[in-house]
Amino acid sequence: MTRGAIVLVVSLAIAVAAAAQDAPHFEVAVIKPSSSEPPAPGTAVGLRITQRQARFTYLSLKDYIGMAYGVRVYQIAAPDWISSARFDITATIPEDQQAKDVTKMMAALLEERFHLKSHRETRDFPAYALETLPGFALEPLTADAPGGAFSVTSTSGPNGAVVDLGDGASLEIGNNRIEFKKVTFAQLAGVVERFVDRPVIDQSKREGRFNIALDLMAEDFQVAMIRSAVNAGVPLPGPALRLLETGSNSAVPDALKTLGISLQAKKLPMEVVAIDSIDRIPTEN
Repeated sequence: MTRGAIVLVVSLAIAVAAAAQDAPHFEVAVIKPSSSEPPAPGTAVGLRITQRQARFTYLSLKDYIGMAYGVRVYQIAAPDWISSARFDITATIPEDQQAKDVTKMMAALLEERFHLKSHRETRDFPAYALETLPGFALEPLTADAPGGAFSVTSTSGPNGAVVDLGDGASLEIGNNRIEFKKVTFAQLAGVVERFVDRPVIDQSKREGRFNIALDLMAEDFQVAMIRSAVNAGVPLPGPALRLLETGSNSAVPDALKTLGISLQAKKLPMEVVAIDSIDRIPTEN
């Protein structure tokens, strides 16, 4: 599994809720720099939240900011270095707080330990609108009851990576295939935008969860993985970037189109979190 693919699966589905003004706080939080090397195959990375504990592994500051303020990484205007500054965080959730408030606790943690200061503004972005075509024939799956502990984690092995997106949804990447299981169209948009050159906004108005598989040619799959690494802020060598310039960037949109799903290029207004200041090193645990 390449470094780019690992970073891709780590950073999926991080922005899940907006922070409230009076944010609750973690009881205790230990922050440590992540290893400079990608996690070994088979190691779970991402986030896992249980009733009293939240554990975050190999996430960048940009990922944490997106989670805390309910935006995707492209909606964060910040110095380039926050995409590569990675930290592992283990935090205790107070008994009088709920796991669903972890995003608000993360906002408070960033403001207290990294002295983060930011403001919001609206900017127009070139984007893709995710829509369905008249030929769309996929049927939604039977609804399943949500599970207990929430996690957005990934494990990688010799055949690819598996991402647990929570509540039964998952993503499998490998063998020239990108396979979505039990995903909503909002989740689909959030994943697909990692493989294309602009943000993807769900405008399908489709309800329910779906199984969707995209089979690509080997060279197209490689280009998609390189694009995902670039979108995640991973530095790449010159040959990989040249392959991105010369390869086909339409493979993923074309594969979606065969299923009756289209990406329509548009210019859409989006809210941006602009970072005014942030420390590179957090205060002591």
